[in-house]
Amino acid sequence: MTEKKKTRPFSFKRTFIIICVVALSYSLISLVITKFVYDSQFPRYERHDESVMAGLRYQDLEDEYPRQLFHFMSGDNRLQGYLYGQNNDQGLIVLAHGIGGGADSYLPQITWFVDQGWRVMAYDSTGSFDSEGKSTRGFPQALLDLDAALTYVSEQAGLSDLPLLLYGHSWGGYAVTTILHDDHDIRGVISAAGANSPMEIVLEQGERMMGPLIYLQAPSLWLYQRFLFGSAASLAADDAIRAGDTPVMLIHGINDDMVQYKKSAIVASFQADQPEHVRLLIQDQPGRDGHKSLFRSDDAIAYIESVNKDYLQLYEAYDQKIPYGEDQDFYATVDRALAQQLDETLMQELQAFYLSCLR
Repeated sequence: MTEKKKTRPFSFKRTFIIICVVALSYSLISLVITKFVYDSQFPRYERHDESVMAGLRYQDLEDEYPRQLFHFMSGDNRLQGYLYGQNNDQGLIVLAHGIGGGADSYLPQITWFVDQGWRVMAYDSTGSFDSEGKSTRGFPQALLDLDAALTYVSEQAGLSDLPLLLYGHSWGGYAVTTILHDDHDIRGVISAAGANSPMEIVLEQGERMMGPLIYLQAPSLWLYQRFLFGSAASLAADDAIRAGDTPVMLIHGINDDMVQYKKSAIVASFQADQPEHVRLLIQDQPGRDGHKSLFRSDDAIAYIESVNKDYLQLYEAYDQKIPYGEDQDFYATVDRALAQQLDETLMQELQAFYLSCLR
């Protein structure tokens, strides 16, 4: 007769240990994946090659719009700032840029506000353009940089006595609203295409990369952001706005493909319950309902469409590999001022809003 194999009796202790080992292993692997994916989304951004882009160049504007360079510290990094309209005294607008760009990415808005009598301060955030930083670190970094910038303002005799207003786009749009958690004396805020919180935008972007699996990483993402930024990682724009009565204008496009209108956008939190001090400006017109197209004039929309058609022909003619020299020659023919022309009606609404904040 064959001997029966002895079955090992069930051991709760051994099962518990196995479960703990598996859970710990998963957690460690999850954290490693989270760090790799998270850090890859927040690299350093150098200045763009202006010879192959249609944006305004400061070198073409410096005679008409002289600016003063200055520096301030944000954590361990020295950030570069720019002050325009030094003789304007209507108020000070501090501009916070979007991720992937820098202060010069918003020259159309900066120069427009200067023409209206405002002094404008902009800066390159951590890891961006001419500021220090090996990377942009993460979404909450925009909030830390803005706090450092406003602290700098409060220490400057020529700036601290001016009414303080904020303008931000995307990354900066999150920062200029969430900063209302702090005690800076802010008279009004305009946030364009702003995300509501670091977790919401990170999960939204992660879903595009990993699908629903990103939500399995949510605990690790929360923990990693908390490790990097402390309590700042948990701050949200809608909470900051509702906690006070500082006037806020929120601008968003319904077809924004970076900060989704009905998901991570700040405006999503105010669709059903809008306080009196909050104004929503929803862009639904084709050509200015996206993430970067909010302020384009009708002429700019038509011109950009024409330029894109011509560029597509060049792209196809060179089998999707345009020689650098040909690329430069193409952009040398682009009317940058027209391509970046702002919607005057919309800008006048922003102007009226800021003036109302002063009253």
